[in-house]
Amino acid sequence: MEGGFGSDFGSDFGSGTGGGGKLDPGLIMEQVKVQIAVANAQELLQRMTDKCFRKCIGKPGGALDNSEQKCIAMCMDRYMDAWNAVSRAYNSRLQRERANM
Repeated sequence: MEGGFGSDFGSDFGSGTGGGGKLDPGLIMEQVKVQIAVANAQELLQRMTDKCFRKCIGKPGGALDNSEQKCIAMCMDRYMDAWNAVSRAYNSRLQRERANM
């Protein structure tokens, strides 16, 4: 995967070290968080694409007709709205649970 996304990810682990080759735990955690966020975004996009394609495209062809375009747009909007609502509720619950610890 030359020049592709993430092709040099492993080489970044040692960067930002003081000396003696020690790994920076903060840097590693940030890189892991970024990778998780990218993976979550990819999964969201894949699920939304699969769901909306099955719902809106009757006979795949060379182009989408007007009704298919509208269906796809509305389906994706609804999917994102629902995902955002669930995410907000989940994050709110996490914050409440952390506050009660």
